Amino acid sequence: MKIVVDDKIPYIREELRLLADEVCLMNGAAISAADVRDADALIVRTRTRCDEALLKGSKVRFVATATIGFDHIDGDWLERAGIAWTSCPGCNAASVAQYLECSLLLLQREKGLSLQQSTLGIVGCGHVGSKVKSVAERLGMRVLVCDPPLAILSPKLGENRGMNERLFVSLDQIEREADVITFHVPLTRQGEYATWHMADEAFFHRLSRVPYIINTSRGEVVDNLALLSALQDGRVRDAVIDVWEGEPRLCLPLLNRVFIGTPHIAGYSADGKANADNMVIDALCRHFGLPHPGKVAPPKLPADFPYTGDPLELYNPLADTLALKSNPSDFELLRNHYPLRREYFDV
Repeated sequence: MKIVVDDKIPYIREELRLLADEVCLMNGAAISAADVRDADALIVRTRTRCDEALLKGSKVRFVATATIGFDHIDGDWLERAGIAWTSCPGCNAASVAQYLECSLLLLQREKGLSLQQSTLGIVGCGHVGSKVKSVAERLGMRVLVCDPPLAILSPKLGENRGMNERLFVSLDQIEREADVITFHVPLTRQGEYATWHMADEAFFHRLSRVPYIINTSRGEVVDNLALLSALQDGRVRDAVIDVWEGEPRLCLPLLNRVFIGTPHIAGYSADGKANADNMVIDALCRHFGLPHPGKVAPPKLPADFPYTGDPLELYNPLADTLALKSNPSDFELLRNHYPLRREYFDV
């Protein structure tokens, strides 16, 4: 059995070597049709487009992406070709929630935002958005959630302490009332709930307050030029941006203007990566009927790690911001060689 795997996926190599005769580690962006022609399985990240051009005529019968997103997977073609595929929904939700918590704490400490007197508008309440909601409520924020597709399926998910309180509000209400607006939606370009440029020029002109904008979903959900204009015109107070249109090529004026700007690493915790590894291994073993090699665990923190209980000691996104602003052309380098953080104190 041969498995081709993106060489930037951590921790998984030894377990895969227990399952396969050959494990071929490759740069995800460089994986070609020739590389996978005689492979049985392919394990990738978002930088590998898995479609007919890559997989037609190959032996591949299983594809896994160790990510929550699957924009890079042509699922319709894979299904027609008889190739099973899977993603890892929710694997890094806690990691993104950690990124949001630390960003909110920095907005409070550095920008004067009073969290307990502020309203957070969450657009998208899936695996990530629901964890962000819990974090914000723990910080004392009022929370509004907009998720039209989920609202149709479960309109009363917001029942709280016995009160018949609706969890979901309209985007209009978030535009009117939120002091911070954060996006946690998949990228869709068509249909009633298309999210491409959801935050566009019209969106920023509709804002009643002067909020902070946070985007950790997909770069194209927020029109980057429209956001830059809103920042320059004073319609948006400041921004926290982890995902960018056209990445790894960035809108440099926007990067230089935002408070926090990071290289698509909000979900890059050691815990989240281990979660994804385990989900991939589970699916791989089920598909091929293989004995399970055991669970992957993230590395522990050093025994002398200084920790007083401040979440910013585990992670401070300003360090990643400084690195990216200092060398924006190193976007992929910073992302591919990111020193994975832990989500909680564990030595």
